[in-house]
Amino acid sequence: MPNQPAIDVQNISKRFGKQVQALEDVSFQVQPGELFGLIGPDGAGKTALMRILTTLLLADEGQARVNGWDVRKDYKLIRRNVGYMPGRFSLYQDLSVEENLQFFATIFGAAIEENYGLIRDIYSQLEPFRTRKAGKLSGGMKQKLALSCALIHKPSVLFLDEPTTGVDAVSRHEFWEMLQRLRQKGITILVSTPYMDEAGLCERVALIQKGRILSIDTPANIVGSFDKPLLAIRTDNMYRLINDLRQFESTHSAYPFGDYVHLALDRPIWPEAVHAFLAAREHTGIEIKAATVTIEDSFMELMTRS
Repeated sequence: MPNQPAIDVQNISKRFGKQVQALEDVSFQVQPGELFGLIGPDGAGKTALMRILTTLLLADEGQARVNGWDVRKDYKLIRRNVGYMPGRFSLYQDLSVEENLQFFATIFGAAIEENYGLIRDIYSQLEPFRTRKAGKLSGGMKQKLALSCALIHKPSVLFLDEPTTGVDAVSRHEFWEMLQRLRQKGITILVSTPYMDEAGLCERVALIQKGRILSIDTPANIVGSFDKPLLAIRTDNMYRLINDLRQFESTHSAYPFGDYVHLALDRPIWPEAVHAFLAAREHTGIEIKAATVTIEDSFMELMTRS
């Protein structure tokens, strides 16, 4: 008999008031030991889903299970056996690093010494500051402390809601390295993020927008599903560039992408044809080159289809 999913979400919907449909018929499964990403912009429904799975919010429709436990009926079991790191720093800012860790170990009936091996790589970076109040830590150090507190009771499933938002690039990189090590220890991880570049660090991802799942697959397969010729273009007038490119006869879509505009075409054409089109509209400083497809391009394409 195959192993049951660590997380099983079936047709979950959630509405706030009459105007906001936070989640609409969301379904997916996460396998034991998998690092699964929930990828989407702010307001996509990621936090609402995280709160439902951690038993902090009730869905209007659908069912969800964590390690086989029903999120409605078995909420006490789920709370004792999962770790949750919310998007906002939620530890006690007036307690020291050491006091926060001890507090969370105590409320879960865990011993720091017993589970220290699970957090050693993370907490060792905090030990020089163990007497410092949590509110005085940097963003990256707060992140490490929150993760240590979420892990100290040795959870089987770890829920991380936008854990790298607002921290520097180095801390983001270190954090994902820590997640890879935790996955190797058998912990199932569901992580949400608005950063498309972090999608490639997951084994599988669900792309979510306006409460609906657009695609679920490996990052490589999602990128591979993009089937349009793609160019990266910039000129001296980037605002007008987008509007003009959307008038080009072969344009499928045009959207900002860093310092460039990504132009997806309905069919292959010579870049010189695009150059001539822009020159005729008095653009200067024209630069056109082939673009490498990213998961963000795939996300934008899926949005146009939805």
